[in-house]
Amino acid sequence: MSRALRLPALLLLGVGITAPLGGNGFPSHMLGHMTLVALAAPLLVLAWPAAFARLEVPPLAGAVIEFAVVWGWHLPALHGAARLSGSWFLAEQLLFLLGGLAVWISALGAAQPLAGAGALLLTSMHMTLLGALLVLAPSDLYAAICGTPPDVWAQGIGGLLMLGIGTPVYLIAGLALTARALRGDNEEPA
Repeated sequence: MSRALRLPALLLLGVGITAPLGGNGFPSHMLGHMTLVALAAPLLVLAWPAAFARLEVPPLAGAVIEFAVVWGWHLPALHGAARLSGSWFLAEQLLFLLGGLAVWISALGAAQPLAGAGALLLTSMHMTLLGALLVLAPSDLYAAICGTPPDVWAQGIGGLLMLGIGTPVYLIAGLALTARALRGDNEEPA
């Protein structure tokens, strides 16, 4: 099964890196982020299990790394730097990918599936919270620092993308790991 995931993993990696380049402001930017952390990263780990098996990341550490990356890059100063500078944009995209890989390597490679499930459920909660904050914010958090006209609607769409992609992916994967633990099946996914 891992070979069948290689092409989709690479395609999603390409989409994640290039989506923000297509314009359309905040929604495109968020689509890129979510594609990297929630779609491309787990498929990369599943597509090349032997390569990622050598990288041991404790589940809580993986979740904390991903949390720091996601919330850090949503601080206005870092977000603005990534929107206004090509080198900051590349750093942002690379760190989103690495943060996503950290949480998925830690969750899918955990010797204890419940620990991996915990990392994914923690990630689901913080992604849901950030998505909701973006949707419910009364003003555009990034317009002033990015030098763009305020667009609360676009920010809300970005938050909805975060909610619509991240919440179910992390929740379903966390529940699948929980089910695996309850069945007593501690083999790593193929």
